[in-house]
Amino acid sequence: MKLLEATEKNIKIAADVLKSEGLVAFPTETVYGLGADGLNPIAVAKIFEAKERPTFNPLILHVSSIEMLNNIAEIKNEKITQLTEKFWPGALTLILHKKEIVPYIVTSGLETVAVRMPDNKVALELIKNIGKPIAAPSANSFGRLSPTSAEHVANQLGEKVDIILDGGKCNIGVESTILEITETGNYLLRPGGIPKEDIEKIIGKVIIKGSDIENPNSPGQLKIHYAPKIPIYFYSKKIIEENKNKKVGGIFFSEIKNDSLFEVTKVLSKSGDFKEAASNLFNTLHNFENRNLDLILVEPIKKVSLGTAIMDRLTKAVNKYK
Repeated sequence: MKLLEATEKNIKIAADVLKSEGLVAFPTETVYGLGADGLNPIAVAKIFEAKERPTFNPLILHVSSIEMLNNIAEIKNEKITQLTEKFWPGALTLILHKKEIVPYIVTSGLETVAVRMPDNKVALELIKNIGKPIAAPSANSFGRLSPTSAEHVANQLGEKVDIILDGGKCNIGVESTILEITETGNYLLRPGGIPKEDIEKIIGKVIIKGSDIENPNSPGQLKIHYAPKIPIYFYSKKIIEENKNKKVGGIFFSEIKNDSLFEVTKVLSKSGDFKEAASNLFNTLHNFENRNLDLILVEPIKKVSLGTAIMDRLTKAVNKYK
């Protein structure tokens, strides 16, 4: 594993690794991605192996232009164009009908493919240098905390990655929103960096799909995900009483409650800003995971704007320890 600063020279070196069927972790505005040549089945298979990710869980292809998008997917709905014009580059993934060039290992055998254009200079330059879409889920072990820094990637995946491009901390801090447009409606498959409310201003009502799906057609639809190594629960008086003699970390949205009960505490945003809270979420969980704690308690957050995405990640983490 090489941990390299994301300079122009090192981006080209990383692109050569991708062209040679290697794996490169790189920053996006959401979280760090674990990338491979998205049109090379052998290279893509290495992602599943490195992450220990089940092959029934599809990957996202990252593109750097609309031309590249048109090479891999069919655009059959005017709403898709409206969304790309408004939100790309950005934290919005769209489920589209794939073209033959896209390997089935990327889509888990489905005829649809998840695609997005990241809003990050390093990511876009890397895609341009390889000249192909990059398949890239989050650069973590499957089911574990998502990485928002190069250090997080190194700690989880280490030598399983050929190169980690260090582009600093991710701005948004939670994964992309995933949306599917069909004849029957507009469906939110995963809340993320683009709030549902913003999408509805462009295409109208968006329906939220449940997360407990046996055959997902995009990432982020499983019931358990994004979990730290130590137990995590939502903050409540009952949980506090049951664990009063344990070392507990407390994560709060804007204001600490019952400070004396906790070994360590963290406020995600003192001003109550959802964007700031989202950007601090995974970094805080990584930090708590590496402390000598018995469990983590986290305050539920109102499900509006990016609060919806934050609660989605926290709920799936808590589900592991129910």
